[in-house]
Amino acid sequence: MSSDHPRPAENAAPGPAGAAATQQPADETVSDAAEPDPVPEPDPDAVAITVDGKAFTARKGELIIAAAERAGTYIPRFCWHNRMSSVGMCRMCLVEVDSGRGPQLTPSCMVTVAPDMKVDTESATTKRAQEGILELLLANHPLDCPVCDKGGECPLQDQAFSHGPGESRYVEEKRHYEKPIPISDLVLLDRERCILCDRCTRFADEVAGDPLISFTHRGNLTQIQTFPGEPFTSYFSGNTVQICPVGALTATPYRFKARPWDIETAESTCTTCSMGCRMVVQSSRDELVRHLGVDSEPVNWGWMCDKGRFNFQATNSDDRLTVPLVRGEGGLAETSWSVAMSTAAQLVTEALAAGGPAGVAILGGARGTNEDAYAWAGLADALGIPNRDAQLADGMPVELLALPRATIADAAAAATVVLLGPDVKEELPILYLRLRHAVTQGKLKVVELSPVATGMTPYAWRSVRIEAGATAAVTAALGDHEIADQLRVGPVVVVAGRANLAESADAASAALRAVLDACPGATVLPALRRGNVVGALQLGLAPQPGGLDGLGILSAAAEGRIDLLFLLGADPMSDCPDADLARRALAGARRIIAVDTFLTESSGAADVVLAAASHGEKSGTTTNIEGRVTEVGKVITNAGTSRQDWMIAAELAEHLDLEALVATLVSVDAITDMIATTVPAYASATRVALKTSPDGVLAVPAADPGSYPAAVSGAPDRISYDYRLVFTRKLWDDAVMTAHSPSLAALAGGVAAHVHPLDLDRIGVPAGAEVRLVAARGSVVLPLAADEGVPRGSIGVPFNVGGSPLASIIDATAAATDVRVERV
Repeated sequence: MSSDHPRPAENAAPGPAGAAATQQPADETVSDAAEPDPVPEPDPDAVAITVDGKAFTARKGELIIAAAERAGTYIPRFCWHNRMSSVGMCRMCLVEVDSGRGPQLTPSCMVTVAPDMKVDTESATTKRAQEGILELLLANHPLDCPVCDKGGECPLQDQAFSHGPGESRYVEEKRHYEKPIPISDLVLLDRERCILCDRCTRFADEVAGDPLISFTHRGNLTQIQTFPGEPFTSYFSGNTVQICPVGALTATPYRFKARPWDIETAESTCTTCSMGCRMVVQSSRDELVRHLGVDSEPVNWGWMCDKGRFNFQATNSDDRLTVPLVRGEGGLAETSWSVAMSTAAQLVTEALAAGGPAGVAILGGARGTNEDAYAWAGLADALGIPNRDAQLADGMPVELLALPRATIADAAAAATVVLLGPDVKEELPILYLRLRHAVTQGKLKVVELSPVATGMTPYAWRSVRIEAGATAAVTAALGDHEIADQLRVGPVVVVAGRANLAESADAASAALRAVLDACPGATVLPALRRGNVVGALQLGLAPQPGGLDGLGILSAAAEGRIDLLFLLGADPMSDCPDADLARRALAGARRIIAVDTFLTESSGAADVVLAAASHGEKSGTTTNIEGRVTEVGKVITNAGTSRQDWMIAAELAEHLDLEALVATLVSVDAITDMIATTVPAYASATRVALKTSPDGVLAVPAADPGSYPAAVSGAPDRISYDYRLVFTRKLWDDAVMTAHSPSLAALAGGVAAHVHPLDLDRIGVPAGAEVRLVAARGSVVLPLAADEGVPRGSIGVPFNVGGSPLASIIDATAAATDVRVERV
C-alpha cells in the first residue's frame, strides 16, 4: 500500500493475542502492575474506506451510496431508495471508485463497500458522468415545473441545478402524451414526466405486494402503465406519489392545491388506526392540504395507507361541527359555549343527584389525544364515575394491555407470529407491510388462525380456519406437530384482537388464552383498531373497579339505568356491532352529552353537542399499539369555535366547581407533564424526551399475565343447515372521516354476503342473487357473492359498509351468531 494512504490504526494487523502488535525493547521488562489494558477485538463488520479523501468506517455489506451518506457526503440519485432493492436504473449515482485496480465509474447503489476502497464523488469524471445523465433525463422531460405539483420539492429539479450541465444540446421536439391519466381514484399519471426510475413499480411489487403498475412497451417507448381494466387499487398507492422523484405521479386530493413555499408543516402522528404512523401534516391558507409519511424505524418506515394519507379532507369539510348545539323545542340549535357548558353542567348535577355516579357513563375517548383522555378521566375521577370505556363492545378486555407486550419490531424480528386477530391489511395496514416484509425478506413464519382468509393468508406459513367461538379448534391447531415444533424455534409474538365482530369478546379472549397456554413465554401485540385506544385505556378511560365496560354501559342504558351518557367521539350506531343494542341504549339513556367533530346518528340524539377539534387542529401526544408515545402536531386554526377535548373537560370541571382539577388542566404541556409525573408507565414520556426522540418513547405498564380472563367454554355447535357469521372490518368503510373525504367516500362500495362458491349450489341461487339471512334477532336481505376465502359453512359480511344492515341482527353477548339462508 502506498505511504500516501496509510492503513487506519484500528485496522492494524492483529498480534498473537488478537490485539494490534506492539514492539517492546528487548532489555525492558514490564511489571504486572504496569501491564497495559487489553485492546478490544476489532469489529469484524467494520470496513475501512475513504470518501473524498477522508477515512471512514463503513459496515460490511453496506452499499457505497449509503455509506457515503453516513459519512456526510450526498451522492445524487433517483432510483435508489433505502427501503427497496437496488436496481441501478437511473445511473445518476455514478461515482469514481478505486478498489485497488484503478478508478472506474461505478453505480454506487449497486456495489457494496470493500476494504481500502476509495470513493471520489467530486472528480471531473464523476461530474461529467452526472451531467450527461441529467442531460439525457431532461431530453424529453416537459420542463413544466411552474405547473407541476412537484415543483419546488423535486429531486430532478434540484439536481439539475446542483449537478446538471446548465444547458442541453438537444433541440429535437420532446415526447407528448395525453395528460394526466387517472390510474386510480387517487393517483394521476403524467407519462412524459416519468424518468423510468422503477420506484413506483418496485414499491407496488416488493413492499405492498400489489403489482398493479408496471413498465409497458420497449426502448424509447417504455412507459409506466396499469394493466388494462385493472386500476391501481392498492391500499398504499399514495406512497408511490411521495417517493416519485419527479411529478409523474400526483395525488388527486393535492393536485394544484399548494406550492412548497406556501406550506406550513408540523410533524405529527396518524390516528386513523392505532398503528401510530409518523407523518407530517401540511397546510396552506389555514387549510389541510397533505399528509406525508415520515421514516420512523420502529414503526412505519415512511409508509402510510391511503386512508391515513388522504382522510385529512374531512377536517376541511363544510359538514364539520363548528359551534355547540343544545336541544330545545325545535330540536338541536346552535348556541354559545357559555350556554352549552352551563346546560351540560346542569345535566351532570341532575344525573348525580338522581342516581349517583353509577348513573353516569362515559363512552369513547380513543379519537382524542392522551391529554384529552387524561383530562376526561380526571373529571370522571373527581365525580366518582366508574362506568367508562374507550371501546364500544368491539374490542378486547382491557386486561389485554397487561400481558407481556411486544413491539412492532419484535413481531417483525420474531421466529413466529401467531396471528389471532383481525385482518391486519384491512385494520392495521402498515403492520401488514411490516409483517409481509419480515416474511418475504426475512425469516419470520406466520401461523394464521382466522375465520376467513385475510390479506396475510398468501404469506402465512400455516393458515388454519377457526370458526367463531371454537376454542377447541385453536388448541387442536396449535397441537399440530409441525406448528408445535415451530413455536419452540424462537421468540413467539401473538398479534391479538377481534377477528370477528359476530362473536363475543369472551370467545375471542378464550382463543387467546388457549394460544398463550400453548406458547409459554410468548409476548402479545394488541391489535386494537381505534386511533388512540391504547392511550385512552391506559390513562383512565377504561372500566374502573365496580364499573361497567362498553357492552355493560350500552346494556345498562338500554335498560334505563343510565341517567347521563357521555359520548366522547363515539358513535355507537356505527361503531357497535350490535346495532339493536346501540339503538336501545341511545333511546334508554335519559340524557346524552356528545363531544364530536361531526353530527352523527348517535350525537344527533344528544341533548348537548360540543364541537371538538379535529386532527391537525390539536396538539398533544398519542399512544400506539406497542405503547409508543409520540407527538401530534397542530397546523391550522380550529374550525369555528370548536375546542380540544381537554379544554371542554376543563371548562365543564370549572362549571362543576372542581377547582383542584381545573388547576391542573391549564395547557397541553401541563397535562403532558402531569401524565409523566402521575402515570408510572409514562414516566419516561416527558416533553424533553418526546422532543429529542422523534420515534417516541415506549410507555408499557408492568406485565401481569395472571390478570387476563381465564378461558371460557366455546360457542355451541351449530345446526347443520345454519351458517356461522363472520363480521369483519374493511379499510374502506362508512367511517366518518372517510365519508367526509371526497376522494375516499366512494371507495367503500356496497355490502354483500360472501360464501364459498360450493355453497352457492347448496343454497340454490347464483352469485349476485339476493337472499334473506335469518337469525334469532331478525333477518336482513343481502346479495350473495362467491368468495373462496370464506370456508364452507360460513358467511362473511363487512362491518359498517353500505349501512351495515347485518349489525341489526348481531347479539354482542353471544359467543357466535348463526343464520339460516332463505331464497327471496
